[in-house]
Amino acid sequence: MPNKRARLLVVLVLLFGFLTVAGNRPATAATLPDSLWFDETPLTVQNGRFTDGQGREVVLRGYNVSGETKLAENSGLPFASVADAKKSATALRALGGGNSVRFLLSWAYAEPVRGQVDTAYLAAATAQMRAFLDVGLRVYPDFHQDLYSRHLFDPDSWYTGDGAPKWAVDAGNYPDENCGICLFWGQNITQNEAVKRATYDFWHNTYGLQDAFLATAQKTMAYIKQNVTAAEFTGVLGFDPYNEPHPGTYDSGQTSRTWERDVLWPFYEKFRARMDAAGWQDKPVFAEPNLFWNANIDFQKQEGGLLDAGTLGPRYVFNTHFYDQKAISGVFMWGKAQDGQYTGDFGTVRDRAAATRTPAIISEFGHPLAGSVSDKAPTVLKAMYQALDSRVPGASWWSNPAGSGPVLSGSQWQWDIYNGRHHELMNDNPDKVLTTGDAWNDEDLSAVRLDDSGTATLRQDARLLDRVYPSATSGTTVAFTYEDRSRDGSTTLTWNPVPSSLPNVARLVGTGQYGLLVWRSGSGSAPTELHLPASFPTGTTTVVSDLGTTYGPPAYTSTTPVAAAPEPGGTGSRRLLLTDQDSGVLHYALVTNGATPAPSAAQLTAARSELAAWAAQKIG
Repeated sequence: MPNKRARLLVVLVLLFGFLTVAGNRPATAATLPDSLWFDETPLTVQNGRFTDGQGREVVLRGYNVSGETKLAENSGLPFASVADAKKSATALRALGGGNSVRFLLSWAYAEPVRGQVDTAYLAAATAQMRAFLDVGLRVYPDFHQDLYSRHLFDPDSWYTGDGAPKWAVDAGNYPDENCGICLFWGQNITQNEAVKRATYDFWHNTYGLQDAFLATAQKTMAYIKQNVTAAEFTGVLGFDPYNEPHPGTYDSGQTSRTWERDVLWPFYEKFRARMDAAGWQDKPVFAEPNLFWNANIDFQKQEGGLLDAGTLGPRYVFNTHFYDQKAISGVFMWGKAQDGQYTGDFGTVRDRAAATRTPAIISEFGHPLAGSVSDKAPTVLKAMYQALDSRVPGASWWSNPAGSGPVLSGSQWQWDIYNGRHHELMNDNPDKVLTTGDAWNDEDLSAVRLDDSGTATLRQDARLLDRVYPSATSGTTVAFTYEDRSRDGSTTLTWNPVPSSLPNVARLVGTGQYGLLVWRSGSGSAPTELHLPASFPTGTTTVVSDLGTTYGPPAYTSTTPVAAAPEPGGTGSRRLLLTDQDSGVLHYALVTNGATPAPSAAQLTAARSELAAWAAQKIG
């Protein structure tokens, strides 16, 4: 009798396990508000793409949180409190349209005394990080540095830095810092001898500096893993070890390319080992090349891009920055950015990532929002987002959609709710209190600020920032474009109008915004997702797809091919869900907010016929 009971128990356990695996919902229950059965799965690198637990291609969009970490006023933390972190995270999700953040950390505050990690700092940083994870934002931490350390700079200096602790600077006999005639803080990288020598010492592990940093990084990662829940740790993507690496100075006979090969890449391999030891084995290193590898001013550009690193994926991500130094200079680019201005630059990023067989992310991009070149910001940022979406300019996208390439992930610099409300003692000088902009080297790039009532409000056109993008594609993305109709002053920027050869589609879109995704289905059952901006109210959003047409998509069910649902996190952000039931089949979906009043069934059918014929002809 006991044996029969035991056998019956085994059968029941196996049957229950089979039903659990075979059912729609994964074994781990959702923890975030508004989650659906396919949400909250780990993100990995597979076949050169970010991939979720359902096998969908994932695109990461968001912001850097935040430059406040570079300041002393909140002791190297992004926020003064967890409450502020929650306010920022909710606003970023609801207003900024992001699904991820690059979360800045400070070595100086993590290890203020050599060999002693400050667990109070790590506890505060982790608590603030959890505020973002708890609203459904994925997070990749970054040990940030600029100009090596603030402790290199004199109290009366024109510039400052961030990164290394004071003891690391005191270990070296560095000259008094001086940049000479420098109009931009970045010139210190190559002109300030103190910065150059200290940076050189780090890369050569002089005084054991690199060893100390790696040890602190491992302890930091171990602390984060131990002090977030398993579900929260699922939302941690990986780690960015070192912001904007540069050698300082080259050894005799060394080139930028050999420095990447012989110095930078071995550092990443050491960091990879530290991640493994800290329990981050399944999360990639977000590895940055020499920061000047893709400079768009010829005399700044240096050969690089991890050309000798071979195949990086799945344990590494090709991680780079891009700023238009011509536009920022005010000298090398006089006018505004134009349609397709950065498709070549971002195409180079796509090509390098493809060569290394790993996804790319542009973890910093942006443009000043104040000062003499701020008038370029609306067009520069539009052109950058356009280039993230597709490597084809708007003017030729409809005739060459297959040339789009993968949709790039990116994190805009930056999201600082304290913009314009700082109280930073520059280089600890009480006579130099910075309050305006980002309070760091005269920068002012934050997309957000707090108004007088303490409410987060955008400083840039919401049409530009809160965008339609394919956050998860069930299969393979073939082509994507988004016309945001953002403004440059009173001028509406339309760089990708619907061609006259598609009159019914053009009539449907009108003067509204639209996105168009073309994908080839995979074998998964989870839907393709497009983020719906606040400018796309569910009740007045039009969708035209081979999967179905609708005005005001209904609430999601597993049997509804075109539907809408909240995004995880309970912030009110929404998504369009497109469910196919096949594999290897070409699908398309146009989403627009331009139809007024509600289009007729005949209009939707006519637009669908046009798009079907266009897709068959241009993509096949």
